[in-house]
Amino acid sequence: MTASKENTHPTSVEGIGETDLAKVDAHEITAEEYDEIPELTDAMMAAAVPGDGLDLVKRGRGRPRVETPKRHVTMRLDADVIEAMRASGPGWQVRANDALRAQFRRDDSGSA
Repeated sequence: MTASKENTHPTSVEGIGETDLAKVDAHEITAEEYDEIPELTDAMMAAAVPGDGLDLVKRGRGRPRVETPKRHVTMRLDADVIEAMRASGPGWQVRANDALRAQFRRDDSGSA
């Protein structure tokens, strides 16, 4: 642990939102603190977007709205089906959605 982290006081409810600006202004950055900063790579610089960040403020909070948002539903499924879906790993809900979509598309194409 670096010296700067060792000197950090644990947070408390009383100190939330308070900042000792005089202490911040008086702090001198040491060479040890520079070692904590990751080096900028060419890939990082290529992905950088120039600007002042105001576009992020204008965009608003949360995820951007989509044209066809997902809807929350409640379904009762057999336990073994749910266990099998969850056992397939992260993204199981997306795969379940895709399987249902494929099934109903097959049904639609067969009846036409």
